[in-house]
Amino acid sequence: MGNMMEPDLPKPEPPYEPQFDPMLGFPNGRKVRTVKTTIEEMESAAVPPNLRDYCIDDYMKFLHCRQDYFPLVYKCKHEVHAYHNCLFEDHVIRMKECEREARLKKLAEKKAAVA
Repeated sequence: MGNMMEPDLPKPEPPYEPQFDPMLGFPNGRKVRTVKTTIEEMESAAVPPNLRDYCIDDYMKFLHCRQDYFPLVYKCKHEVHAYHNCLFEDHVIRMKECEREARLKKLAEKKAAVA
């Protein structure tokens, strides 16, 4: 079942490939999202592959904090909050991109119907 307000919108998945030019509508370009953590650091920390995404830097900070304060893990609440906030912001960005793709698809269909 879908949302009753907009039932035909697609839902994004993490390995989502855009159908339209990602720079379309951004004359000054987009903000580059980078990851500082290397693959070797992720493997040495035994990070599962499903957590190796844009928010890995915040997750690694949490792992380091947890290692430093182990019995008192509650002292790492700021790192956990930063990680969860990053996950939320990443989800919002992916949803906005999915909605943008849906709008561009509808616009392309209208142009094709008129022509």
